Amino acid sequence: MIVFPAIDLKGGEVVRLAEGDMDRATVYGDDPAAQAMLFAEAGAQHLHVVDLDGAFAGESRNRAAVEEIVERFPGYVQLGGGIRDAAAVEGWFNLGVARLVIGSAALKDPQFVKDMAKAWEGGIVVAVDARDGMVATEGWAEVSDVPVEDMARRFEDAGVASLLFTDIGRDGLLKGCNVDATVELARSVDIPVIASGGVKGLDDIHMLALQADQGIEGVITGRALYEGRLDLATAIAMANR
Repeated sequence: MIVFPAIDLKGGEVVRLAEGDMDRATVYGDDPAAQAMLFAEAGAQHLHVVDLDGAFAGESRNRAAVEEIVERFPGYVQLGGGIRDAAAVEGWFNLGVARLVIGSAALKDPQFVKDMAKAWEGGIVVAVDARDGMVATEGWAEVSDVPVEDMARRFEDAGVASLLFTDIGRDGLLKGCNVDATVELARSVDIPVIASGGVKGLDDIHMLALQADQGIEGVITGRALYEGRLDLATAIAMANR
């Protein structure tokens, strides 16, 4: 199972939000690339980066920071936030991003995601962000009437690499990952699932790793790392076991 340390970007700074609320941002640093290198030194081979400003704007707002991260981080960078057209997809892949996470466009224009998954084999991740079981979009500012599993099943045969499932109600709050909902989703589809939202410590990593054979590809963690509640090297070692 892969552990993805997270770097969320807002105004060029490294931040974490509470429940996706841009007004509830905690700043953890002003040098995203340096943070990426700290994660690499702890053994991370994968990185999850989100352009939070871009998620709301519908286009990149932290491009310079992302470019520097991709240039310096020696592993694989997975990027999300405001990726809603083919030009953006091509541009990021040409820059060296390994995988792109598409959320809002996946709900509103599923054919676009299917086309991109076909054009960029193994490169597209669909974000299935949930609030009370329903899919949320536009940087989590809007909640749809589409159940999470219905959304996920739309991409069963589309060739997407993974689903990224986030329980918004737990994100950035250190409440613990919603393991049960994540596993339930993984069992309901034939697409690997990445867990996100609320990771608070090694117990979350352990519980998810035990379910890796159910289709859990990885887990994203942010605040727990920044606040010293989770040691990245230890988490990676546990996930690898």
